[in-house]
Amino acid sequence: MLSTTTDVLVIGAGPTGLTLALSLAQSGHDVTVVDNQAAGDNTSRAAVVHAHTLEALKASGVADRLAAQGIHAPRFTIRDRDRVLVPVPFDDLPTSYPYTLMVSQAATEAVLLERLTELGGRVLRPYTLAELDQDDDGVTATFAGGEQIRAAYVVGADGMHSTVREQAGIQFSGATYGESFTLADVKLAGGAPDDEVILYFSTAGMVVVAPLPGGVHRIVATVDEAPHDPDTAFVQTLLDARGPKAERAEVREVIWGSRFRVHHRVADTYRDRRILLAGDAAHVHSPAGGQGMNAGITDAVALGETLGRVLAGESADTLDGYTATRRPVALQVVGLADRLTRLATAGHALRPLRNVVLGLLGRIPVFRHRLAMRLSGLVYG
Repeated sequence: MLSTTTDVLVIGAGPTGLTLALSLAQSGHDVTVVDNQAAGDNTSRAAVVHAHTLEALKASGVADRLAAQGIHAPRFTIRDRDRVLVPVPFDDLPTSYPYTLMVSQAATEAVLLERLTELGGRVLRPYTLAELDQDDDGVTATFAGGEQIRAAYVVGADGMHSTVREQAGIQFSGATYGESFTLADVKLAGGAPDDEVILYFSTAGMVVVAPLPGGVHRIVATVDEAPHDPDTAFVQTLLDARGPKAERAEVREVIWGSRFRVHHRVADTYRDRRILLAGDAAHVHSPAGGQGMNAGITDAVALGETLGRVLAGESADTLDGYTATRRPVALQVVGLADRLTRLATAGHALRPLRNVVLGLLGRIPVFRHRLAMRLSGLVYG
């Protein structure tokens, strides 16, 4: 049941919202988290946690718990079928987590919620936000069932179609790519390592093959028109045309699949007085590079620290620093995802040249290191 007042109301209980709530609860502030979905209904399937994100989660006591749940992939490679174009090693990076952590979003959320619960926090479901009314002293949130709660601050961590952002009147500038993407979690036999993320830039098109716990691999590919529910034959055709040749990756089972289109958008500001945005409510982009959930979690860590100081007595103007620091990071992340997406979706005639250029760049140690720093997020630290 909703209380009538709270220091901070967080709309959305994905990784961003849970991380923010955890940060605030850890510093002793009253935080209320609501979500419009029943438990277990979230179908978002982020699967990559980078080193910088784990470093940011250290203070909350969840980084090592999360690291124990997933696969540690010390290398990312871009390939043209069996030929390595760009090897990107993470094992020499300046971090306690020299790898890409491959773990399901469900596991990430479970670890965050477990720690939040230990601190006395909880998520209230299902509550659908209908209206926000803010004044100089706070924000009144009204939900679809008529319930109301008064908060000093409201944070929208409610995704790309954010009601909080719409209520604040904040513009979400950007565009949508024409290509569609297919996504599937599959059981494979042969052809795919269980400790390496591979981006295949073949002349037939792009496909990502990434390991997940439990002997599962995540497949992501660009296609002209992706099916709503990709089946075994469809995924097999993609791998046969774009993936490894020397040892065929055989699809034994499709566990789950979907399709999506890519948006690249960034909110014009992350703050409207006492209303703030974080995660996909503030920025969305291609899954290329696996940056989305990571940017949301690091948003939440930064905002939790800033909001905590304001609630402890610092000027509310301190919150302007959140937009000033995190929005440029989002623009850089979107820029990286955009470049990778454009490479992935290059026209058929340009693909051979693209692969030649990447092969040459992949021989340059400085290029490989800079790409590793960028993908791991450590460049933003």
